[in-house]
Amino acid sequence: MRIRSRTTAAAAFVAVAALTTAGCSSSGGRPADEGGGAAAGVADTPRMEIAVITHAAPGDTFWDIVRSGAEAAAAKDNVELNFQGAPEAGDQVNLVQSAIDSGVDGIAVTLAKADALTPVVQQAREAGIPVVAFNGGFAEWEPSGAMSYFGQDEELAGEAAGTRLTQEGAQHELCVIQEQGHVGLEARCRGVDNTFNGTSEVLYVTGTDMPSVEQAITSKLQQDPSIDRVVTLGAPFALTAVQSVQAAGSSAQVATFDTNKELIGAIQDGDVQWAVDQQPYLQGYLSVDSLWLYATNGNTIGGGQATLTGPAFIDSSNVERVAEFAANGTR
Repeated sequence: MRIRSRTTAAAAFVAVAALTTAGCSSSGGRPADEGGGAAAGVADTPRMEIAVITHAAPGDTFWDIVRSGAEAAAAKDNVELNFQGAPEAGDQVNLVQSAIDSGVDGIAVTLAKADALTPVVQQAREAGIPVVAFNGGFAEWEPSGAMSYFGQDEELAGEAAGTRLTQEGAQHELCVIQEQGHVGLEARCRGVDNTFNGTSEVLYVTGTDMPSVEQAITSKLQQDPSIDRVVTLGAPFALTAVQSVQAAGSSAQVATFDTNKELIGAIQDGDVQWAVDQQPYLQGYLSVDSLWLYATNGNTIGGGQATLTGPAFIDSSNVERVAEFAANGTR
């Protein structure tokens, strides 16, 4: 089956300025030197404060990669970065409200629970604070009042995965959703079902309780030996699914969305077949850099459309190249 086309902006190629520092902290880059000029590799523009607020759950290493990108942009752009996350929508709303109350110069926010976040995003815009969305809320970012969106079309990414499963000859896939009601995760599994020619099932698990995730996947595989693919929606869950396959005595193969250093190793070892990569480093980087460009030069990225950072596949054909960057925490 063909993947449905969508009207989106192509992801821009971004030249990342080389940094002379060995690393950067969440407080942003180095200040201007005492002589009044900008430190090498840091923009000579007024110091800004940007809040980056995500729906990250504790321990999810995907967000470490996002943060690395945001910190790299902050270091280059002379930005004080306030990077925070909360998996519950209400807590995320409170973090955005606190950023508004503190008078930050810009906000980047994920819209995984867009219904809850939209009112506070609009409050920020009414307060004169520019807001960009990233990672979650592909269909909701524009109605929310955000200026731009950086991420992937999650349903389109799911369709790419479903097409690949069909091409591989899979017959029965289990799509594991770790957070029920998360619009992006639901869209991924819906996309897989759209283009996969075999049987598709969804299994909801509690992503914040990894032992229960392993138990739920193991139990499902034991109950239904016809499942020949387990598709997870995050790297930690793929690694857990590998353990579940072994515990269940199943012959199912594991594929996933998103990566981390350990997941790249699992692809190298053949434990995970492939991953759909949305380039989280780029999402963090573009979110911060776009707010700096808007403040310092009036630029907006995307031309009114979402800027796509994925999907792309990481598999045995290119994993060695990706592993070079994963070792640095950027892929």
